[in-house]
Amino acid sequence: MNQTEIINWLLQGDVAIQYQVHRDLLTNDRKDLQARITTEGWGAQLLSKRQAAGHWGQAFYQPKWISSHYTLMDLRNLCIAPSNSLIKESIDQILQTEKGGKEHCILPIGKDGVCDMCINGMFLNYAAYFQTNEEPLKSVVDFILSQRMPDGGFNCRLNRSGATHSSMHTTISTLEGIVEYEKNGYTYRLAELQKTKATCVEFLLLHQLYLSDRTGAIIHKDFLRLTYPDRWKYNILRALDCFQEGNIPWDKRLRPAIDVLLKKRNKEGTWNVQAKYPGKIHFEMEKAGKPSRWNTLRVMRVFQYFDILDW
Repeated sequence: MNQTEIINWLLQGDVAIQYQVHRDLLTNDRKDLQARITTEGWGAQLLSKRQAAGHWGQAFYQPKWISSHYTLMDLRNLCIAPSNSLIKESIDQILQTEKGGKEHCILPIGKDGVCDMCINGMFLNYAAYFQTNEEPLKSVVDFILSQRMPDGGFNCRLNRSGATHSSMHTTISTLEGIVEYEKNGYTYRLAELQKTKATCVEFLLLHQLYLSDRTGAIIHKDFLRLTYPDRWKYNILRALDCFQEGNIPWDKRLRPAIDVLLKKRNKEGTWNVQAKYPGKIHFEMEKAGKPSRWNTLRVMRVFQYFDILDW
């Protein structure tokens, strides 16, 4: 298929895919399509799983993929309208019930738990996307800035077991949160977050998104597997999509990851979901091993942003 045919194939997908195709590939921000995500398809299905008490699953973080935390990440990634009142109510509830510890950040389990950087980075992402009031986010920002490591990135084990090297997983979750915070006009400690954004980007670029900076070997084969949803796990497409979302300029150290994506392209010009993470889910969006509208859309907007012409 040529690019026009691929776009037409994408437009046969869920309304959330249709909206992002128009916005990101056709430069036409169809708010009418965005409004329909609440009442149709995947967005409506996720909203229908919300409990009367205002949460999904059993609680904030249990069971993992159907909990409030990961369901809100899914809704953010669908790009459902940020003004959705039910989602705002659920985020406010999290801020009222899940903040704690000496840092007063979002805790995964109970008030006596240990703050987790991945969770707080992801929380900042969807809380900022849904335009949560700034005041209750300040302690989350404070915690994030307190956890930056000397190499410029983040590791959720720093405050638990004394990690000495940043994690790609934690760094991408935090970078996405900072990008969304910056995009939505928040000002609290913004200059420090922008500097942190730059060090996170440099940390990922130092590794060419998937290679050891010491040996040049692939850090982990899963970094090259195109999943969706990504959950808390890192891969090169997630990183590249974050770069285009954050208006991060081209750097030649991105080329190896781009070349990996080109090799993964199907002969008809699409990309598959290559793997799924085990665990209970609300429903299956796409099947592993089959052409994926999610991954094809994300690759195409990355290529369009970076003006990749050789595909």
